[in-house]
Amino acid sequence: MTSFADAMPEMLRHEGEWEGVYRHVDRDFTLIDEHGMWTRCEFPRVGPYAYIQHNRLTWADGRTEERSFPGIYRDGLLWWDTDRFSGFGWEMHGVVMLHLDRKDVPDAHFTEMIELSADGNSRSRTWQWFQDGLPVRRTLCDEWRTS
Repeated sequence: MTSFADAMPEMLRHEGEWEGVYRHVDRDFTLIDEHGMWTRCEFPRVGPYAYIQHNRLTWADGRTEERSFPGIYRDGLLWWDTDRFSGFGWEMHGVVMLHLDRKDVPDAHFTEMIELSADGNSRSRTWQWFQDGLPVRRTLCDEWRTS
């Protein structure tokens, strides 16, 4: 069986802390939300999880929210099953891809593409959101490594 490191070597390059800006736009590209994001990508050496993502969201009005999303490695894919979503991630040609079904929004899912810069110090994430089978919004994320 292929190990997590062999199946997703690019994913391992995301280890560490990141800060960035997330912008959600509707189909007409009208801004519907923008917030800052601190993210820590962790790859535990022991325990049940292959990956844990910790997030702190911060809005201009002072609101904050913290979340953690543990994932397991199984059958060549990284799998999540949290209170907000379930789904899986894989890697192809150096790009990390995710397909996540939302549990908190009926008949909604998103596909995410994550690509690191050549020097590994910045990354771009793009989410394509679908609800009832139709595209409804996009999330555009710009992040910079802080440690």
